[in-house]
Amino acid sequence: MGDPIWHGYDQAAHDDQYKASGTRIRNPEEYLARWRAESAAWRASCDGLLDVPFGPSRDETYDVFLSPARRAPVHIFIHGGYWYSMTSKEFSFVAKGLVPAGFIAVVLNYALCPTVSMTELVRQVRAGIAHVHANAHTWGGDPDRVTISGHSAGGHLVASAMTTDWPSFAPGRPPDMIKAGMALSGLYELEPIRLCYVNAHLRMDEAEAAALSPAQHLQHARGALTVAVGGRESEQFHWHQEHFCAAWGERTGATPRVIDLPGHHHFSLLDELSDPQGVLAREVQRQAGL
Repeated sequence: MGDPIWHGYDQAAHDDQYKASGTRIRNPEEYLARWRAESAAWRASCDGLLDVPFGPSRDETYDVFLSPARRAPVHIFIHGGYWYSMTSKEFSFVAKGLVPAGFIAVVLNYALCPTVSMTELVRQVRAGIAHVHANAHTWGGDPDRVTISGHSAGGHLVASAMTTDWPSFAPGRPPDMIKAGMALSGLYELEPIRLCYVNAHLRMDEAEAAALSPAQHLQHARGALTVAVGGRESEQFHWHQEHFCAAWGERTGATPRVIDLPGHHHFSLLDELSDPQGVLAREVQRQAGL
């Protein structure tokens, strides 16, 4: 063993905590292939607006999957991929659990590291959410019922959005723009990420990791928060959820709702969001008052 670098883990053990093997996934490529196929089929079969631009770069887009309901609640999903891989297109399938329940579903894209910095990536996600809120009424959506969710790196971005001072970031947007959020296996302290193999792509220094750690910046935290984690995920993924919930509760006085999914690992828990009767899809419905 080498010297410990974080929570008693040496470099190899620390890296393993954040790898697919460490998050108890034996067949990640099978999940990725299924997500791509299901997403392509969903886009081909549903009523949607694809590649809606919200910024100047080609990656600043989102896909909107429409609902026939008037004044439908709007739910934004933010994909994972450790901030350096995947796009929104691999995650269209999550809308299968949302649109049948009456939502307008928006799947947000953003530029990836190291093409952009983590600071710019977070800015883009915030800008995309503000753009959705400003335009929701044009699709028959209710801007007063905007909720968000995200998986893994997307969970970090959910937390970043829910701790944003919206009137300062996007003048004209209300401070309670996001009514509720659900972070799935999120990462809320970025120092352990800076110390692991992932940072070869992110290139964060200590100051940027601290600045972009939602658990350290809760002064503007608003909205009802749910966190979820798979029972088979690594110790560090469980630590992130516990640490963030404790910090959120201490700062806001509101205890986040915690959903632990026994038997699920880091990838399989998305099955509970893409099924309208899944535990996570029902939680999104509950947050929106459906």
